[in-house]
Amino acid sequence: MQLRLLIDGIVRQTTVLLAQISTSAGARSPLSHIADQVFFELAKEIEAQGVKRRVAADMFGMALRAYQKKTQRLTESASAADRTLWQAVLELIEEGEIGRGRIEARFKKDGQAELAAVLKDLVRSGLVYRTGSGEHAVYGVTRQDVRERVQLRAGKDALANVIWLKVFRGEADTRAELLASLPVDPADLHAAVQELLDSGRLAEQGNQLTSSNVLIPIGTAQGGGEAAVLDHFRAVSLVIASKVRAGLSGAQADDRAGGSTFTFTVHPEHPLAAEVYALLAQTRASTQALWDRVAAHNTAHPPDESRAERVVFYAGQYAAPAGEGDEARETDDDSDE
Repeated sequence: MQLRLLIDGIVRQTTVLLAQISTSAGARSPLSHIADQVFFELAKEIEAQGVKRRVAADMFGMALRAYQKKTQRLTESASAADRTLWQAVLELIEEGEIGRGRIEARFKKDGQAELAAVLKDLVRSGLVYRTGSGEHAVYGVTRQDVRERVQLRAGKDALANVIWLKVFRGEADTRAELLASLPVDPADLHAAVQELLDSGRLAEQGNQLTSSNVLIPIGTAQGGGEAAVLDHFRAVSLVIASKVRAGLSGAQADDRAGGSTFTFTVHPEHPLAAEVYALLAQTRASTQALWDRVAAHNTAHPPDESRAERVVFYAGQYAAPAGEGDEARETDDDSDE
């Protein structure tokens, strides 16, 4: 029952995260494939843990034959491109210059805040230009050659960073494994890998890809966001999985794996508010300084990979608006409230 409650809670928080990502920046990202993707990835990982297919099928409440047919169908299925608000607005502007009022009238059911976010993103990305401001603004598309360069560069940067992260984390160490795990065109993947090789971020011996580290600078605008978010989520997931495997035992002061959550309630006039808000910046700075020292030492004295451990440390911070947060509390990953 304890694990059932934990699983239910994690699923709930994951769905909240997916809902927020899928609607960010005014987008309406398609979700029709999510249920199948969750089933397929979960089934694959359960079997990777050494669980037999018959047992895995039973865990899903399915007969073995039905389980096998579903996994085979999902393995063979291909991803389909779907339409989003972002795409629909871009297609409307592509028909010719158009005023803000006409755009709002066309997409009035999608909400002004969402539409404003999409328009801002399209202009910022370089795909669309704007003249004027407010309700008198007029939007048009940039020249095709400029758009192609913008889209190509952004796509390459994002793909390269995701590949870099996957290789460093040991999730894939060959081009074939990358192709199997990423829904991208093979030519695009090979081009991104080549760019990583040319820049020294990856090395390749035979067909094996390796990377000694991954560094996506704070504030980068070149496709780093996707890889950074994936890395954050993976780090938190690894900590939780490690704790579960250890039996959810109580936290110890000398733990080498685990986590703690601290929630502070402050207000603009609170004497410690500035100190609380600065926690993330201070932790980033001190951890970055330590990372730099470790990286410099490893460059001068390459570690023995057969003995080396990768210590994943994650720091995150969120300031909930007034009325949204919980009461001030401090919780360890295994404490009661």
